Amino acid sequence: MTIENRLSGPLPDVAAEAGHTGHPPRVGFFTDTSVCIGCKACEVACKEWNNVPEDGLDLLGMSFDNTGALGANSWRHVAFVEQQRPLGGQSPGLEGLPTGPSGIDVTTAFVADELRDAPRGGGELGTSPRPRAPEDLGMPSFDLPGAQTGAEGRTDFRWLMASDVCKHCTHAGCLDVCPTGALFRTEFGTVVVQQDICNGCGYCVSGCPYGVIDRRPGDGRAQKCTLCYDRLHDGLEPACAKACPTDSIQFGELDELRERAARRIEELHERGVTEARLYGHDPADGVGGNGAFFLLLDEPEVYGLPPDPVVPTRELPAMWKYAGMAASALLAAAVAAFGRKRR
Repeated sequence: MTIENRLSGPLPDVAAEAGHTGHPPRVGFFTDTSVCIGCKACEVACKEWNNVPEDGLDLLGMSFDNTGALGANSWRHVAFVEQQRPLGGQSPGLEGLPTGPSGIDVTTAFVADELRDAPRGGGELGTSPRPRAPEDLGMPSFDLPGAQTGAEGRTDFRWLMASDVCKHCTHAGCLDVCPTGALFRTEFGTVVVQQDICNGCGYCVSGCPYGVIDRRPGDGRAQKCTLCYDRLHDGLEPACAKACPTDSIQFGELDELRERAARRIEELHERGVTEARLYGHDPADGVGGNGAFFLLLDEPEVYGLPPDPVVPTRELPAMWKYAGMAASALLAAAVAAFGRKRR
C-alpha cells in the first residue's frame, strides 16, 4: 500500500454501487495517532455501546496492551509501541516544540513525578524531594529508555499509540466472499455483518487483508466494527469517536476527513515531525482506499498493520474472464473434434 501523503483522487461512491439511491455522503474514521494518549476510552465505549463481551485483562507481556489484536470480542484495539529514539521535532534542551508526536506536553512527566511524591493531604508542587533515580537506590539503571525519572531523561524514547479498527474497505474482501449475504454495504458506505444471517462459515475471515474480522467462540458467527450503524441512523457519531478525549479518532464525511488529514500532515512536517505519513487513504492501493485511515509516525509494520494489503478478490473479474476464454476454447475444440469424427 502506498503511504505517500498526497490525495491521489476521490474515493468511489460505494453506496451507489451497492444499489443505494439518494444516500448520505460516505462517512468514516480518520485516526490521528500523533495525539493518541492510549487511554483506551474507545475500547470501553465500543464494548459498552455494542454489548461486546469482555475479553480478559491479561497484559500479554506487551506493556499496557491487554487485547493484543482486533478480534470478535475486540472491535477496537489500542496498540502500545515503545521505541528507544527521541521524540520527533524536539531540540535536545526541550526548547522549541512543546509537544512530542504523542501530543503530550513534555512537562507532564515532571508534574506526574511531583504529584506522586507530594505529601498526602496537600502541599505545593516543587516542595517535595525530587524522585530518586534507580542508581541512587543502589539499583542498576540498565541504561533503559526512561530509566531517569526527570523530564530531561524522557527524551531518548517515545511511545507510539494507535487505536485500530475495521477499515471498511472500498473493495471489501469479506463482503465479496460471504455466501449468505450476511455482510452488506450500508447507505453510509460502511460494511456491516447481519448476525441473524451469518452461518459462521468463516470465509470472510480469510477474505480480510487486515485480519480484522473474526468468529466469536461459542456461536461461531463473524464479528467486527459496524461503525455504530444504529447511531448513524440517529445522527450520532460512533461511540469510540464520542469518547476519545483528544480527538485522535475523528468521525465525519470521508472526503472532508481526507482533506483534514492532508493539512495535518503538512502541519506536522513544518514542525519537524517528518516521519508522519498517511496510511489507507489512497484509492490506488490494494483495497481501493479505506473508510478508516490513519496518520502514523512510523512504518505500518511498527503498528502491526500490513504494509501493502491487497483484497484477495481483486483479480476475480480477470479470473472469470480467463476462465470464460478457456471454456470457450475447450468448447470449440470439442465441437471441432466431434465434427471430424462424424465425417
